[in-house]
This record gives sequence, C-alpha cells and structure tokens, in this order.
Amino acid sequence: MAESMNTKADVVVNGISYQGLNNYGKIMIGDKAFEFYNDRDVNDFIQIPWEEINYIVADVVFGGRWIPRFAIETKQGYTFRFGASRETKRLLAACRDYFPAERMVRARSAIENVRINLKNIFSKKKGGKT
Repeated sequence: MAESMNTKADVVVNGISYQGLNNYGKIMIGDKAFEFYNDRDVNDFIQIPWEEINYIVADVVFGGRWIPRFAIETKQGYTFRFGASRETKRLLAACRDYFPAERMVRARSAIENVRINLKNIFSKKKGGKT
C-alpha cells in the first residue's frame, strides 16, 4: 500500500485513469501532490507533486458546462489522462489552490484540430525542396 504524499486532502472523488486500460479509483487533491489510487490494486497508484506538473489541460465541451476529462503534463514530458465522472469542475477548482491558474489550459476542440491540420496540408512549404 502506498503512503500518501499529502498531509491534508481537500478533495477526494471517484475517478478514472486512462493509462493503458481504464483504471477506476480515487483521485485525491491535497497540499503536496495530485494522487490517484486504484480501487482494485493497492500497488497501482500515481502520485505527482505540484512542483513537477507543467500544465493541466482540460477538455471542455458544451461551452464549459461539462468537462469529461483532463490531462496532466509533467516537466519530464509525461502525460497522464484522468476523468472524474461528475466532479471534474470541483476537482480542477481545488487544483487552483495549489497550482497557478495561468498554467491550467483548455484543450483544442475537434474543429480546431481539423482546421489546423487542413491549414498545414494546404500551406506552401517555405525555404525547402517541394
């Protein structure tokens, strides 16, 4: 069993880790770290200290009324994807107490991704062989 890095837990909600197979467990926001603990396997956990997080990227749909999932990008270049069924807004609001709000960003929508990809396909290559 893993020992928590946090000395106090602000929010504990049910959540899903999208690393490999979907793992159901508890997401804990505390004063020292973001933590995920698997319900079935006590040895399967993720602990990310606040100072190691580079960005928190949220998928926002329906004009901000629903946030189905979010990702945490670390300074080492790893990305961890999570979902919290009905509590994602409350979870991300609790993260703002320990993580700067300017590094919590909104993910691009599917339409924006298509537009950027089409722009890249049809743009002329500059300065190189064509």
